[in-house]
Amino acid sequence: MPSSRPGKVRVKTDPKLLIEKGLLLERRAADGPLDLAALFGNSRPVEVEIGPGKGTFVLRRAQERPEMNFLAVEWVMPYAAYVADRAMRAGLENVRLISADAEQLFKKALADKSVWRLHVYFPDPWPKTKHHRRRLIKPPFVAQIHRVLQIGGQVSVVTDHEEYFAQVQRVFDHQRGLIQLAVPTPTGPSGYVGTNFEKKYLAGGRSFFALSAIRYR
Repeated sequence: MPSSRPGKVRVKTDPKLLIEKGLLLERRAADGPLDLAALFGNSRPVEVEIGPGKGTFVLRRAQERPEMNFLAVEWVMPYAAYVADRAMRAGLENVRLISADAEQLFKKALADKSVWRLHVYFPDPWPKTKHHRRRLIKPPFVAQIHRVLQIGGQVSVVTDHEEYFAQVQRVFDHQRGLIQLAVPTPTGPSGYVGTNFEKKYLAGGRSFFALSAIRYR
């Protein structure tokens, strides 16, 4: 989820219809094993995005990579429904949305070595010290990331909050089985991810911090 929630969204399709079509999963789907092959109707590799916002990144990437499947995890149901509706209208058959808590999904629903790539862009930094425990990137969750990634699978994190990024680096440094990669600094106006949120703050001179890591064992 971006550090600043985008404006309200209007879903053109009834979310119940999106659920019936299998494009949108309800929160309870995160409570038990999730069969990704059955969900997508094939066994293609799966990429997961946590906090897709209005779907700019995941929809563009799904269009560019039709050989991959994409599962986007969004806590707020109207946003999950909005992105699922956009995917349906764009004819993207390789996108699914789930309205759920990401930590719950990873702990309870995703199988070992079931995800090829994970994208976490602009997670809420919870800047107040008393709220740091609410941050997504912490040791128990990174251990789950390691568990669900396939060997050779990759996780990418981008944030605009320098102190949070320092914590992210420390947590990944201490996770066995993950090795960090050098992340090139983007040279174009789209930045790392290309969302409107990122473009706006890049134009204003704000700095961004990125980390990528691969599971090697």
